Amino acid sequence: MVQMTGGEVIVNCLKKENVKFVHGIPGDQLYPILDAIYNDESINFVSYRHEQSAANAADAWARITGQPSVCLGTVGPGAANLIPGVYAAHADSIPMIILCAQNQTWNIYPSHGMTQDLDQINLFKPITKWQAVLSHWKRIPELIHWAFRASVSGRPGPVLIDCPSDVLFSKNEINELNRPILEPHQYRHLTNPSAPPKVLEKAVEILLHAENPIIHVGGGGLAANASPEISALAEYLQIPVTTSVFARGILPDDHPLLLLPVSYGAIAAQSCADVIVLIGGRMGDMENWGRPPFWNEESKIIQIDIEPQNIGLNTKIELGIVGDAKLTISELFAIVKQKMNQFEKREILAEYKATEKSWLDEYEALGRSNKTPLHPLRAIKEIRDFFPRDAITIVDGGNTGIWCHYLNRVYEPRTFLWAGDSGHLGVGIGYAIGSKLAKPNKKVYAIMGDGSFMFNVQDLETARRLGLHFTVCILNDGAYGMIKAGQKVAYDKRYIGVDFFDVRYDQIAQAMDCFGIRVTEPSKIRSALQAAEESDKPAVIDFVIDREINLEPPDFSTLAGIWLEGCLD
Repeated sequence: MVQMTGGEVIVNCLKKENVKFVHGIPGDQLYPILDAIYNDESINFVSYRHEQSAANAADAWARITGQPSVCLGTVGPGAANLIPGVYAAHADSIPMIILCAQNQTWNIYPSHGMTQDLDQINLFKPITKWQAVLSHWKRIPELIHWAFRASVSGRPGPVLIDCPSDVLFSKNEINELNRPILEPHQYRHLTNPSAPPKVLEKAVEILLHAENPIIHVGGGGLAANASPEISALAEYLQIPVTTSVFARGILPDDHPLLLLPVSYGAIAAQSCADVIVLIGGRMGDMENWGRPPFWNEESKIIQIDIEPQNIGLNTKIELGIVGDAKLTISELFAIVKQKMNQFEKREILAEYKATEKSWLDEYEALGRSNKTPLHPLRAIKEIRDFFPRDAITIVDGGNTGIWCHYLNRVYEPRTFLWAGDSGHLGVGIGYAIGSKLAKPNKKVYAIMGDGSFMFNVQDLETARRLGLHFTVCILNDGAYGMIKAGQKVAYDKRYIGVDFFDVRYDQIAQAMDCFGIRVTEPSKIRSALQAAEESDKPAVIDFVIDREINLEPPDFSTLAGIWLEGCLD
């Protein structure tokens, strides 16, 4: 009979799940897993310079492909260093399998003084959907299957498997396993449910009597790959579409029915809507909890979500539908076509679009500014114009995220990455690595603040070692810009802990055999982007932007006021 170590059993389980990359940093307890990967050509181990980047890269892989990803860390400090990356994935509902080495089963916390003693299950519990200890070699396939099932079922998310070293090193005949290593379809569902026809018919009845309906899409609509179905429904009924920032790309930003998130056009549509079809969203903080002045409290909400606990979570609803967004919208649309005529155009949409255009005109003008130091919007506009429509965009920063919202357009699903719900800094380089591994033929660029860039700058070496090419564009204001802006607005410029020394980030890149260049003049932006592209290396462009302008991003005073009010409530 064939014998396998615990590590080999795990790797064979991952092969059945079509896992292509395991992201992490090696440790001696992990030798059996690493050696099994070494002996198998179908899975690659990618070693990083910090575990956060490994988790960020795994997160990006899952966001881009829609498939669960895998990262690992060794016992104690390795596991603890994964936390920032796992937290960002948890906040945005990203399916991820975390494998953490653990001391021997008889030395697991609380131990009698074992080195690197850590209660990893409870450490990860708040930021994972499910956790388990591989208590015995026999149970490995069972628990790996359970992990994947938990990660992708309902609302997706990260899960943790704690792997004691004695279980990983143990070697036994595979017929002694409690259950065989199975294909995914042999142990879990691969399709999600739709709603009963009577519920969908009730939703259509509500739409029949709507005068100013809208569709609002959250991240769940994107996760369900529901873009074609949502587009078809919206175009048939000529319904305006708004999205959360997490669903950007569900329709192209220049689609005639789409209104940009939090734009004045979107707010007008949301506040005038009498019916809202809410797809894969829960009206959280980033959407002001579905409350005025951004929303109409009298709207009838039809909420569609795969997670029952999200139904009516933050807002009063008219009808709750539990089901997969893609399948549910498809079946809803079939009933709509039976009972409703196709709309030619809704006159009110032109009003929304005109409102949005007047809101955008100012920012478009700033995107053409020739002033020195650089206006952030000038850099962002040229960056976006340089890359193709299907390029993968990564945003990493505070004020950087606000500026990007106005002119960094998104045109395709799964091409926009931002750790929005956690607000985590430092994800950019890991996201770029994971994105490029997932889609090697696509252009990838990250727009980062200088504060964010330095969190995980060391993993430029990882990208160079892997031979990856992407471009990191730093909006360098020499500060933690968002925090400094808040101190300016609310504390009369009493700045503390926010200013940096002038660092040559381009030269840091060069020291790692990456491409690096500093840009201080608007006329040099495009040539720098072209040189970065031609370098065929990980590239860093250090855009020195106007420090004072960066303390005044659009609508920041309003956002700061809402945030401070929230702190006091």
